[in-house]
Amino acid sequence: MFRPLVLALLLGLTACGAAPDASPSPTAPVVEQKAKAALTVSPASGEGISPAGPFEVGVTGGSLTAVALTGADGRVVQGELTAGRWVATEDLGYDKAYTWSGTAKGEDGADVPVTGSFRTIKPQRLTSPKLNVGDHQTYGIAQPVKVTFNAPVADKAAVQKSMTVTTSVPTEGSWAWLSDKEAHWRPKEYWKPNTEVTVDVNVYGVPFGAGAYGASDMHVQFKIADRALVAKANTQTKRFEIYRDGVLLHDFPASYGMEHDKRAETRGGIHVVQMKEAARTMSNPTFGYKDIPVTWAVLISQNGEFVHENNGTIAKQGKENVSHGCANLSGANAKIFYDLTMLGDPVEVVGSSQQLQQSDGDYYDWAFDWATWTSKSAATN
Repeated sequence: MFRPLVLALLLGLTACGAAPDASPSPTAPVVEQKAKAALTVSPASGEGISPAGPFEVGVTGGSLTAVALTGADGRVVQGELTAGRWVATEDLGYDKAYTWSGTAKGEDGADVPVTGSFRTIKPQRLTSPKLNVGDHQTYGIAQPVKVTFNAPVADKAAVQKSMTVTTSVPTEGSWAWLSDKEAHWRPKEYWKPNTEVTVDVNVYGVPFGAGAYGASDMHVQFKIADRALVAKANTQTKRFEIYRDGVLLHDFPASYGMEHDKRAETRGGIHVVQMKEAARTMSNPTFGYKDIPVTWAVLISQNGEFVHENNGTIAKQGKENVSHGCANLSGANAKIFYDLTMLGDPVEVVGSSQQLQQSDGDYYDWAFDWATWTSKSAATN
């Protein structure tokens, strides 16, 4: 009767049929896999690359130890290197070959080479910009920004996209193409005094269309004056009023262009002060005079309209328009305006049957209502 128990003991089993405790099997050690360096090189290869970039190398799973982008002439492109990224800090040349070199070290300790080569685009021709505003200059509240190109622009949208106007005060404004060579930017309303303006024309490497590319960039910072000076010229009342910050400072009698000859009639609309000369000579072959000396001459339109001294018409000032388009003031009054005004100030002419237009040259920007102005933008939404 004890045979089953004896048999169980002989087989090494417990009375309840379970095996006795056994020591656990040893666990194999876990080996941590360290990452290899993975590079992103832009561009790694290719032809017809824009010389404006971007040119950069990035790495994951490691760090960059050295990067160089070298031209065929042996010159190394300037750049900034951090642990995970290298970026060129200068533009490249047109129609040039460049080669990448350098090394990244992975987390696994292995080196990975930076390799690749490419060539920048070869333009058929280059187009250069020119700005009408000067760096660190101050202008009046009507000053437009004008970019003039030395050749017609076929791809206006691409070029306009590369040009920006940044202001220290929120300012609604827009570019408008007034010809194939000229893009103007103006605010919807006059600038607010003390506005700081930055103009960036980043057209280097930008396709202008028809095989042309931008020759260079331009960057300008300027400021709007700390006062809003506005001159109001009324050809019917024959008065010339000067306002500062909305307050009337002066109300002068004036004589404007004679209405019986439309060629001489002073153009209506918002003019912009563009030049000041304490003394100059006036000539107009159409009306038969040459080298007539005047003082305190302020140019308000490229069609030859000035505000200037003409003591010879004092008897007519405030009574009759007898000039050939200019606003005549007495010497004393002309000097007051000359001293008060600066480039970019508006001169608002009313009462004329002839309005500023393209044939009058710079600046007829304010002759357009806002809807018409914005319709001349090349921006695509």
